[in-house]
Amino acid sequence: MDDSNWVDEGDELRNEPQPTPPKMPTSPLNPKSAKIRQTLAMVETAFLASAGSLIWLINYYFPLGPLLRIFFPIPIALLYLRWGSRSAWMGALVSGLLLTVLMGPTRSIVFLIPYGVMGVQLGAFWRRGVPWEFSMITGALLGTFGFFFRFWLFSILLGEDLWQYIINQMTGLAEWIFLRLGILAQPSAVFIQLLAVVLIFVNSLIYLFAVHLVALLVLDKLGNPIPRPPKWVQVILDYE
Repeated sequence: MDDSNWVDEGDELRNEPQPTPPKMPTSPLNPKSAKIRQTLAMVETAFLASAGSLIWLINYYFPLGPLLRIFFPIPIALLYLRWGSRSAWMGALVSGLLLTVLMGPTRSIVFLIPYGVMGVQLGAFWRRGVPWEFSMITGALLGTFGFFFRFWLFSILLGEDLWQYIINQMTGLAEWIFLRLGILAQPSAVFIQLLAVVLIFVNSLIYLFAVHLVALLVLDKLGNPIPRPPKWVQVILDYE
């Protein structure tokens, strides 16, 4: 057998393409970037929770009317828009803890219910693109519940029935309405209580509308836009 054939066959084997080893699967998420995101989420949660507590604290000692109240739920809602539900709930709880240290547990509970929960609710609805009408009505229900919760809590702490004070005010309003309508009858207790609940709900609805307007202007500038308002609001504000 000729030795040159062995040499030629060896050369052919060396020239053939060798199979490449399989690549190890790489993780789609860089561990370093994930750690950076977690750090940013923690920092922003602490910052926005402190901002929410500070707004409540300033409004309590230096009340500026309804101006600062509009911003109560917005920091928590912004947390939900940027980092999701876990950061929003953590921000609400941290705000409550800070207010517990600064003002006592009563004021912190009054902040959490309804404004802390409302911030989470608004953030969840805005992130999912829920229309304004539904988010406003749901937020108004939370605000109405928070109103009655505050009255119940303060009635226990003060030892007085504060709801009876509201009923007395509503009685005068109901009598004035009956007089204007020409109804010669005494308003019943059921009508008076129903009137009080309706007015509280309407007040909460107006408050939620103002919160949506402020969030529309502020969060758009921060790069976290909320769903677009209804057409009639865009026409009034000339907003696109």
